[in-house]
Amino acid sequence: MNSAVQDRISTGIAGLDDILGGGLTPQRIYLVEGSPGAGKTTLGLQFLLDGVANRESGLYITLSETADELAAVAASHGWDIAPLSVYELAGDADLDPDAQQSVFHPSEVELGETTRNVMDQVDAVRPVRVVFDSLSELRLLAQNPLRYRRQILALKQFFASRSCTVLLLDDKTSQSDQHLHSIAHGVISLEQIAKEFGKERRRVNIVKMRGIRFRGGYHDYTLDTGGITMYPRLVAAEHLRTFVPTVRSTGSAGIDALLGGGLVQGTNTLIVGPSGIGKTTLSTRCLLSALERGEAASFYLFDEGLGTFFARNEAMGMQLQPFLDQGKLRIHHIDPAELSPGEFAQMLRDAVERSGVSFIVIDSLNAYLQAMPGEQYLILQMHELLSYLNQQGVTTVLVLGQHGMVGEVKSDVDLSYLSDSTVLMRFFESNGRLRRAVTVIKSRSAEHALTIHELQLGAEGIRVGAPLEGFDGVLTGLPSYRGLTPMMSDLPAHGER
Repeated sequence: MNSAVQDRISTGIAGLDDILGGGLTPQRIYLVEGSPGAGKTTLGLQFLLDGVANRESGLYITLSETADELAAVAASHGWDIAPLSVYELAGDADLDPDAQQSVFHPSEVELGETTRNVMDQVDAVRPVRVVFDSLSELRLLAQNPLRYRRQILALKQFFASRSCTVLLLDDKTSQSDQHLHSIAHGVISLEQIAKEFGKERRRVNIVKMRGIRFRGGYHDYTLDTGGITMYPRLVAAEHLRTFVPTVRSTGSAGIDALLGGGLVQGTNTLIVGPSGIGKTTLSTRCLLSALERGEAASFYLFDEGLGTFFARNEAMGMQLQPFLDQGKLRIHHIDPAELSPGEFAQMLRDAVERSGVSFIVIDSLNAYLQAMPGEQYLILQMHELLSYLNQQGVTTVLVLGQHGMVGEVKSDVDLSYLSDSTVLMRFFESNGRLRRAVTVIKSRSAEHALTIHELQLGAEGIRVGAPLEGFDGVLTGLPSYRGLTPMMSDLPAHGER
């Protein structure tokens, strides 16, 4: 086999090339299958237009759409398909099953009119890349599986003799067509999944690909103006980086003391507590401290509106706008109903690898959970995502909300074992007042404090009081008083930021 065959050619979609480990082996025939609306035609056009960019002639053979419809699809993406040869084979005479003959090997029996027209067009254009859309019409013309298989084999041998790289599009009208899978050099399966609420999800799976290593499993992709964008599944082991971890302040001396010094570079910290306890405020204080040190940071806000977010931070003396203006801070307001997990993972990768972000806040994981098909997949996805961020030397703060205010509280999912440090925040009642408590229940990187402290949030910033040594059951929300430890509200103000 010559070296030219060993080279790869691009599919026209960078993410798909990544999944395939570099692209497609040229001069082979590939099957692209998917339900209507999955993006097969768009993928085919991107494949051909990439060839045009590399001065490779392209031919689009359409049996299912007219040339005008194909041009309209291209125009919707802002593409000019004038450099492509489009052969429309949708006339009544061409698709009349009664007019067709049995199709065997070209040397044995005369091909049917439809197949002969296709071959004549290929010989006339001499394309390097071909898209055949679609096989469902060919399947109808063949009328039985044996004739259909022979017809596909005839086309495969013909295209191979002309040194063409071919994408055969199939809309999966046949429940199980293993004939195509066995004949094709590779099979790319596109899926469109409708959800009860929110945007539909699309994902791709490489069913098979002979002779090359590819990244298996499902990968999310989007179909929008400009074409298909694919998001390869994140594999943390592929992204190793050497760095020296350092301990950095959260911006609050009291929280630093609880953590055993502060946040360690290349670790993640989970802040857990009920709604309103101050999780976002604490995470923002950590973020602001990183910005003040000169780090680039990103805040992924799922729950809170931007207006409320900025107003509350300004009321507490935390000014983020200057860092936004300087480009050191990026705040992304995320709608989980419109974003796939793969797209979100790619956003974080781009922030780290392209923008140099070294501090990330995700607020909150509860909303992120809604973008996932199930709890087990969230845990697997978060494991890879956090491993990747840790290996890149990124300091990550995660927020997880819990149900309930005092007494028994519950979480949607337990991610504490994935975190390097866990900060627990609780409401508790004392002397007819609702108060806040904070403690660190886990730290893999430092000797953390085991004490529980009262926490106050206000215009003066974050205040951490002395250990609540006179109380039992603070974390239950209904403590009993057994000592003489005064409350912070009973002491003169000596707050800290």
